[in-house]
Amino acid sequence: MAPRKQSNSYNFPNPMDNDILVGHAEVLSDFENAWRGRDNHPIHPVWMLTGPRGIGKATLAYKIAKTVYGNVGDFFIIDMSRNIDKDGKPKPDGKNISVYTVRAMIEKMQMSSMSDGWRVILIDSVDELTTSASNALLKLLEEPPAQTLFLLIVHQLASVLPTVRSRARVEKMRPLTLAQLRELCEKFMPGTDISDETLRLANGSFGRIANLKKSGGDAIYDELVECLRNPHANSVDMLTIAKKIAPDTALHGILLDVIAGFGLADLYPNVTHAISDISRINLEPETAIFKIITQIKKCL
Repeated sequence: MAPRKQSNSYNFPNPMDNDILVGHAEVLSDFENAWRGRDNHPIHPVWMLTGPRGIGKATLAYKIAKTVYGNVGDFFIIDMSRNIDKDGKPKPDGKNISVYTVRAMIEKMQMSSMSDGWRVILIDSVDELTTSASNALLKLLEEPPAQTLFLLIVHQLASVLPTVRSRARVEKMRPLTLAQLRELCEKFMPGTDISDETLRLANGSFGRIANLKKSGGDAIYDELVECLRNPHANSVDMLTIAKKIAPDTALHGILLDVIAGFGLADLYPNVTHAISDISRINLEPETAIFKIITQIKKCL
């Protein structure tokens, strides 16, 4: 077995710089066919790429964008890293993409297109737009500018305004297969031991595997399962694991993975609510997670 790499040794490329797309061949082919035939049949100006997080939606979107603007046209990106406040100052640490970010993009777009090339507007993701930002986008989509392609990344289709959704060609992207996940692991984490359990936990999302490996979440999951299965495990053991899970909110979800793994479906709603309460009402994370682990233990 290959030695486990340290969690900080991984360097996963930004989707903008990633030329490796695994899966989603059908969606890519559909776009390429539409693009090649655009002179005979005008291409739909709004493509919505929807599906779970971490399956390659952004990688596909950037791949499509590079095909369209070809380093000649204009390329506009709206995402959290480019978020601004009402004064135009960077606000990359927010929870939502502001209407000011969308308005700034619209202003730049209206002054752009010095060349005759296509323009591409990529939004990652529509889920993170405020209601005002979504409405500003909607006004633009109602009469899309000529030779402009919108690529809208969506994690949860139900979170998108129906009026925005109705103006898009919706491409539903599927979770990756185990074979595709293995392929990506070999490309981006060569020599790293990726267990079948980690692949199962990913639920078809390579992004989930990347987060688990970077945070050490896969090892913590194994430790938690071992603790729960151990009839001699005590409150000190469970508190030790709770302290490892508590600081990283991205790891809180492994509690739900454990519940699913043990087939404790009846616990799922209560634990989901308890995890939500940690941030919603500012509970002490270690104590709240310790209580959840204790509750799971009692049900085994």
